[in-house]
Amino acid sequence: MLTQARARIRYLKMSPRKMRRVIDLVKGRAVQDALNILNYTPKAAAHQLAKTVKAAAANAIARVGTAKLKAEDLMISKIYVDSAPTGKRARFQSMGRVFRIRKRYCHVTVEVEGEAETEKPRSKKGKTEKASEETKKVESKAGSGKEEVKEKVVSSDSAEETIETADKAEADSEDKRE
Repeated sequence: MLTQARARIRYLKMSPRKMRRVIDLVKGRAVQDALNILNYTPKAAAHQLAKTVKAAAANAIARVGTAKLKAEDLMISKIYVDSAPTGKRARFQSMGRVFRIRKRYCHVTVEVEGEAETEKPRSKKGKTEKASEETKKVESKAGSGKEEVKEKVVSSDSAEETIETADKAEADSEDKRE
């Protein structure tokens, strides 16, 4: 079962251009590899991106459960940056001039996906039936030598060798009885 989850950081005070430089390092990688890369990347964007990747992984695990999905199984399927509204500021210059300063913001979206393990169907036999089968096996081994030989014949790989050994065992058990 394919599991997908998403995490977003909105209105991050960083330009989308600077964020895209870091995103290109981790695009399409496993979550653990991406976090290792981001921890050793000397950019301010790496810290924010690492938080978002961790949040997306936690969302995926929370959706399915820790028993079925591990963080090591997740991959970054989509990661992208959109520009957010730009803050306009004024910088006053000499002789009455004003220059505009643009404070850029961005939205970061990370989508992860991973293969969740499916539950294995349980056997229809109850505990009491399993216990009774085990006692039957023990009782059959405690019986005569012929029964032991028959069990060997059934459990052996090559039929011809087991038939020969069964015949020898029967002959030996008849000699012992006489």
